[in-house]
Order: sequence, then structure tokens, then C-alpha cells
Amino acid sequence: MARRFPRVMGLAKMCRNRNISFKSLDPPSSLTHGIHIFHCPDAVGIVAKLSECIASRGGNILAADVFVPENKQVFYSRSDFVFDPVKWPRVQMEEDFLKLSQTFNAIRSVVRVPALDPKYKIAVLASKQDHCLVDLLHGWQDGRFPVDITCVISNHYRGSNTHVIRFLERHDIPYHYLCTTNENKREGEMLQLVQNTDFLVLARYMQILSGNFLRSYGNDIINIHHGLLPSFKGGSPSKQAFEAGVKLIGATSHFVTEELDAGPIIEQMVERVSHRDNLQSFVQKSENLEKQCLSKAIRSYCELRVLPYEENKTVVF
Repeated sequence: MARRFPRVMGLAKMCRNRNISFKSLDPPSSLTHGIHIFHCPDAVGIVAKLSECIASRGGNILAADVFVPENKQVFYSRSDFVFDPVKWPRVQMEEDFLKLSQTFNAIRSVVRVPALDPKYKIAVLASKQDHCLVDLLHGWQDGRFPVDITCVISNHYRGSNTHVIRFLERHDIPYHYLCTTNENKREGEMLQLVQNTDFLVLARYMQILSGNFLRSYGNDIINIHHGLLPSFKGGSPSKQAFEAGVKLIGATSHFVTEELDAGPIIEQMVERVSHRDNLQSFVQKSENLEKQCLSKAIRSYCELRVLPYEENKTVVF
């Protein structure tokens, strides 16, 4: 289940293989928080220029992560910084980082100011199982996700008195039931419903999206798989794992591609099991992992922590 890596994805030679991270104190309440990601060919002086760009406008870096893979000649960074929006207007900030991008022939350079920029607009696709959908909705309600949910789409009918429908009605989030068949996946209607969204979340949506849908949509789609990919692909991975006698079970969040359950991995979580577990306890533990794993992936994506690496991998700061 074509991906485009987050458009929101985006400091020089210190050693052959650098994986640097440093942090400072929390920002003063009077300043505004910004995030910048940078992906470019490796060169001497990138860290210095990034720091200079921010400092020259009165900003202060609170945390920075850098990754330069060995023998790859490519540079990745993510910077958290604070600034005074009066001294460094948002438009000026874009211009400054654009100049930096041009200097280093950046593949990707993105800046985000959560307090000033619009929240990400998402649509959620789900099937019969509620656990991931309900956890996502309550997480959104509690402010754990900087997103606006435009709608929930499902191929499963839910009555008006169900918990999900009552929640959605209370928060004015549309629910669209699209009865699908093998001959008609209703993808044209789905494309209409998800127009103007920044990315999609599959909260246990048990339908395979076609390559045509993925290409037509064009933005990223995050899926949760109830198993440790690349093992136990397809349906019933918990049953597959149980029958294989594994000692660790897990969940995997990944980007959706045309190849089933083969997209770049964003997050994985595991839990130990034993001979004392039965299939029911396997499933219960798996569902808890799915909720946590999907939640972490969405937050990482929104915080610009996920960058493309090689053909089918990710850097997650």
C-alpha cells in the first residue's frame, strides 16, 4: 500500500559518519518556536551557515540534529529555534532560508512556525475496527496532534448511536460511509472528499488503495500495520505471528506505496510475548501497540522529523 515523502521534510564535516544531536533549555514564553529541516549535498560549512542564518535575525537554536551517512555525500538536519516574530517576520524568514537553500543546492528546505502557520488538514480512513480511529480522535481532542480533521471516511456503516458517530457529530466532523466492493472501491468519490488535505491517515483501513488513487492524490498517506514489517505482510499478521511462535510482536507505521505493506517505515514498536499468550492476548497487545505507533508517526510527521533516505528508507530525528 505511492508515496511522496513529506513535503514538510527537509551542521559540516566532523567525521566520516556523523549523527549529531544537541539540546538547550525551553524557549522563553515571549518568543515563538520554529522548525527548519534541510536536506542537501554534503559540504563544508553548512552548520555554520544554518546557525548564522538564525542568529543574524536574533534567533536562538534550542536543539539541532544532523545526520550525514557514511560515503553518501548527503546532509540532513533538523533545527528547533526561537525567534521574535517582530524582528524576524515570517515572510523574511522564508526568504532567508531560500537563500540558504540556493547556496547549498538543497534538495529540501522547509521551515514551519506552529503558532503562526495553519494546522495540517487531514482526512482519516477507517474500516470496522475502532481502536486506532478512537485513539486518534481523542488525541486530536486533547491537542496531541496539530491537525484539523476534515472528515472520516469508512467502508463500514456505523449507526447514529455509536461512540464514533456521537463524537464526530459533537465536533462537527463529517462521516462518510462508502460501501465498497471488489469491483468498485469508490476511489473517485474519496478523491473528491480528500481534496485540499495535506496528508491522509489510514486508521486500520482494510482496503488496498490503487496506484491511480495514490498518483491522483499526490500527497503522503500514513498507514498502520498490525505487525513488524517486512515480516507478516497482508492480512491477519497477528495470527501469522502467533502460529510462527514469535517472542516479540509489534506494529509498524509506514508511508503507503503501490507495493502492499512495503512503504518506507516511520515508526515501529514491539512487546514481548510468550507461550502463555493466546491469540486473543496477542491481538489485545497488538492493538495497543498500533495505537501508540500510529500516534507517534503522526506527531513525528507534523513536527518535521521524517525525511526521505535512499530509495525506501527514512531518517527520523
